[in-house]
Amino acid sequence: MSLPSAKLQDVFSEPACEKNQAKNAKTRQQGCSKPLTPGAAAGGCAFDGAKVALQPITDVAHLIHAPLACEGNAWDNRGATSSGSALWRTSFTTDLTELDVVMGQGERKLFNAIREIKQTYAPSAIFVYSTCVTALIGDDIDAVCRHATAKFGLPVVSINAPGFVGSKNLGNKLAGEALLDHVIGTAEPDDAGPCDINIIGEFNLSGEFWLVKPLLDRLGIRVRACIPGDARYLDIACAHRARAAMMVCSTALINVARKMEERWEIPFFEGSFYGITATSQALRNIADLLVRRGADPGLVGRTEALIAQEESIAWKKLAAYRPRLEGKRVLLNTGGVKSWSLVNALMEVGIEIVGTSVKKSTVEDKERIKQTLKEENQIFESIPPRELFTMLSQGKADIMLSGGRTQFVALKAKTPWLDINQERHHPYAGYDGMIELITQIDRAIHNPIWQQVRGPAPWDSHPALEHELTSTISVSTTGRAREKFASTGTNAVGLG
Repeated sequence: MSLPSAKLQDVFSEPACEKNQAKNAKTRQQGCSKPLTPGAAAGGCAFDGAKVALQPITDVAHLIHAPLACEGNAWDNRGATSSGSALWRTSFTTDLTELDVVMGQGERKLFNAIREIKQTYAPSAIFVYSTCVTALIGDDIDAVCRHATAKFGLPVVSINAPGFVGSKNLGNKLAGEALLDHVIGTAEPDDAGPCDINIIGEFNLSGEFWLVKPLLDRLGIRVRACIPGDARYLDIACAHRARAAMMVCSTALINVARKMEERWEIPFFEGSFYGITATSQALRNIADLLVRRGADPGLVGRTEALIAQEESIAWKKLAAYRPRLEGKRVLLNTGGVKSWSLVNALMEVGIEIVGTSVKKSTVEDKERIKQTLKEENQIFESIPPRELFTMLSQGKADIMLSGGRTQFVALKAKTPWLDINQERHHPYAGYDGMIELITQIDRAIHNPIWQQVRGPAPWDSHPALEHELTSTISVSTTGRAREKFASTGTNAVGLG
């Protein structure tokens, strides 16, 4: 079933986006997302974005209604982690074939797949994703999901985000719309309290949120739903009873936070858990929102006491790294919330920022960067690999922090590199996460391998050694050739 144009327009014209607010009425209707070029690699399609935004919901079976290649391998394709079920990491697909498409068997095959998943895995819910093929042939996954829900007594939710409708970021927002339409508000908690919050746009990469949640637990603040990181279906269904919310990645799910505020009067703010100062400010904002919503006023004082204690411990640990890292230059090739939050976090320990990308950042993100860096030439929308290589090979940065796609540019330029995107293996959020980040940067920069690879090769600095090595290789090769020819009885005249 095709995606309604009204839904797409609603997502494109997000009122909470300042970029849209600055447009006139005519240009606002055109939306914010640049359409994809058919056949071009654009860093992910709408289906990919929807899957990324929903897959960390751990007790849900994620079923892709498509040919096999659309699913691929879901196991560890993103660094999100779970404290419970591993069901979300299992790939489910209807594996449509050409025969299924020609004979119109798509909807029947989808229903049978839902039944098999329900009987075999007993998930809390099943999310069914449409894709380019099934949307083009007109399979009505909404009708199949409604029928399966009634038949099996299990929530079966259709995610209408076929790849051709737009970008990965659009898919993020369409996933949020599916949660708003079919999940959030469908269950009522029996333990709602004045200190319940939602964390929206937090993916628990490498278990990062597990470094923050204990701080909230110590303050008596309960996370009603972390969307989507390490979430359970029922948590999200009851998320409308939270008293306040924090938006971590507004690029992906700002529509969820705004519409929850409109429908259920849940105020939210945008913050970050990257860096000492940012973590402290996020805790303060959470406490202030909850108190304004009726929580115990003493929560503010307890929060300040916790912040003072944790900051004292963190700064004491970071002091050991300052002499080794102060003045070191970092190039950030990332985007979104990390484009500004990591800038502040690194500058807190004396590290200089030579540049940061803002490719996936919102207008608000860019404004925060400008206020911090002051230099316009330190902010770039995107940078081609050739220019990136030139910057690094000329020694303009001591280390690059980026995702896996550009790691080989740094390694070819003989520059230390650290992964800070979703594939990373270390958590960097909260006070302990900041210490881990600085530890990893220190290890990367001061790894002795860089001194070795940057130095001249032994044969470049000792010509006699080069001649000797060449002669040795020549003699060795000739000897092996003689042995080969002798063993086969071939005349080896001319060798040696």
